[in-house]
Order: sequence, then structure tokens, then C-alpha cells
Amino acid sequence: MGKNKNDLIPASTRTETALDMAAFVGSVIPWIGGPVSNVLSGISAGRKFTRIREVLEGLVEDLKEFKSKVSEEYVKTEDFEDLLEQTLKRAAEERIDEKRRIYRKFLIDAIEFPGEQYDEQLRFLRSFEKLQLDHLKIIHALSKEPDPNPNMTGSPKKTLRNRLPDMPENRIEELINQLNDMRLTNLTSLKVMMKGRGAENLRHFVTPYGQRFLKYITEA
Repeated sequence: MGKNKNDLIPASTRTETALDMAAFVGSVIPWIGGPVSNVLSGISAGRKFTRIREVLEGLVEDLKEFKSKVSEEYVKTEDFEDLLEQTLKRAAEERIDEKRRIYRKFLIDAIEFPGEQYDEQLRFLRSFEKLQLDHLKIIHALSKEPDPNPNMTGSPKKTLRNRLPDMPENRIEELINQLNDMRLTNLTSLKVMMKGRGAENLRHFVTPYGQRFLKYITEA
């Protein structure tokens, strides 16, 4: 039987101290322990540290069997330590569980596939920090597979209303405008009437930059 996630952290580390958390991560994945220790030493304990611990528990669980010399060298760099610090600080302030899971996936992806420019990674973090949970719901809705049996005619607005029945129409419009401003979507004609098949396929309204967020959202 697999271990319960709560059993990942030994009892001695549940005091929520940075030293204990860093020691635990280092005991399971030694090559990540150093950067984690450096970052956690500057973050105080308490509710925010509990959020960080949650992110790091997930990171340890996902990476404990992972082996890569390239990744081991990458996590020793200043770029990774800065990225780790920026990500964990945002996770500490984040109250939404789903967004903290995405921060975890972002870190794991950065470790497993090193090579992206630090400035571009930081741009992603800054954009993601602005997103509300409802923004993520909109991106989810845009990315859904089209209905194979659509109506004869329809509109993007009608499709989104069907996919988000609990969200008011004016709220959908407001969120789409905000996502357009952030260059994550390019849906500028919500009310335009078109053939039903076209109205059902909204995936192309997510920009290439927005596709990065989609990857983390769907895998979170």
C-alpha cells in the first residue's frame, strides 16, 4: 500500500520550522535540499509557511524517483534559487488551493525541463499572480473539446454560458476582457453569430502565451 501523503513529513518536521522542512526535502532529494534551505531561511513560520510546506511536499512526492544530471546542475544555479524564492513567496501569499498546486507544477516543470530563460519564467509568475480562480474557469471552458452534435448556429457567449452555467453573463464578459488585456486570450467578439460547429470550438481563442497556463491548469 502507498503511504498517505500526510505520512511524507515525519512528526518532527510538523512543527512548521524552515529548518525541519529543508532537512526533510534534503533527506529525500539531496540535490534540491540546498536551494530549498537557502530560500526557507528567509521565510518565517506560521500559516504562510504551511502553504509552502504543502507545495514542497507535492514537489518531493513527484520528484523522489526523478534522476537527471542536467537538472541537478540547474538547481545549483542562481537562476533556479531566485526562481524558487519567487515561486514560494507567491505560494505563501496564495489562499487558493488550485493556484498553489499550479505553482508546484511550475517548479517541477522548471526542474525536469531546464533551459527556459529566467526573465520569461518570471514573466509567467507575474502574470499568474494576477489571475483569479474565475479566470482559470474561463480558460478551462475555452479549452474544452467541442460538442460533436452542436446546434445549427451559436455564438462564443452562448457556448461559454452553457459551459459555465453558474457564472453570470456579465461576469463572463468582464473576465474575457481582462484575459484579453493580459494577452492570454483574444476573444473580442463574444456575441457574433456563427455556425454551431464554429461556436463550439473556442480553443483557438487561447493565445500561445495562454497555452502555457493551460498546461499547468489541466495538469494541476
